[in-house]
Formats: sequence, structure tokens, C-alpha cells
Amino acid sequence: MNRVTDQHASFENSDAAPEQDRDTKRSMLRGWRRKCPHCGSGPLMKSYLKVNDVCSVCREELYHHRADDGPAYLTILFVGHLMAPLLHVAFVTWRPEPLTLFTIFAVGCVALSLYLLPRLKGAIVGYQWARGMGGFGA
Repeated sequence: MNRVTDQHASFENSDAAPEQDRDTKRSMLRGWRRKCPHCGSGPLMKSYLKVNDVCSVCREELYHHRADDGPAYLTILFVGHLMAPLLHVAFVTWRPEPLTLFTIFAVGCVALSLYLLPRLKGAIVGYQWARGMGGFGA
């Protein structure tokens, strides 16, 4: 009985109820698209990697995020695990000149890193928002 009243009291708090409804997968997908994890229509970023303090559409506060180095580590992990086998296959199959191989894969690594970095940051911010991590839960 006491547990039920405590649970009911927590839902009466206006901040506690919406956190139960935050879908992690949807929020991360919205972040991947660089949109607000709450409404999905406002821009998440105001520049390449700078997150808006507040969503311009739904007014959700986004300054609580703590992505830090996570997006960079994930980018390195994904690019490395994708490009290293491709490098091996390209070398064994076609035996190109080393300078040609280096040039193609250097450009590929940089391009893939630049593509993934803001999207992974958005996904991490979306995950943090959905789970109520940091200041998002308060």
C-alpha cells in the first residue's frame, strides 16, 4: 500500500511523469539526425559540434548534456573497425601503389570521421536526455 502511494505521489510531480515516457531508441535516432531529442523538429546543433542551449521549437533545455569525449571515441572505434579490413582487402586484391592506397584511405577516414562525429554526438545527447542523465532528469 505504501509503495502504491509513493508511486502515485511521484507521478503527481510534473517533472517525474514525462521521464517515464522517454523512448531511448527514438531519442537517439532524433539525435543522430541532429534534431532535438524531445520534439524531433528543432535543431540540436548550432554549429558543427556545439549543442544549442535550448531547443528553438519546444524550448527543451539541452545545455545539461555531457557528451565530452564519447563521440570522438566512438568515431575512432567505428572508423577503425570499418577501414582497417577494407584497407587489407584493397591491398590484397588490387596491390595498388602505397601512396595511392594511403591517399584513398586517408581521405576516406577523414570524410567518414567528419560525417560520424556530429551524428554520434547527437545520439549520445539523445541517449542522455532519454535516460535522464546529468541535469536532464531534474
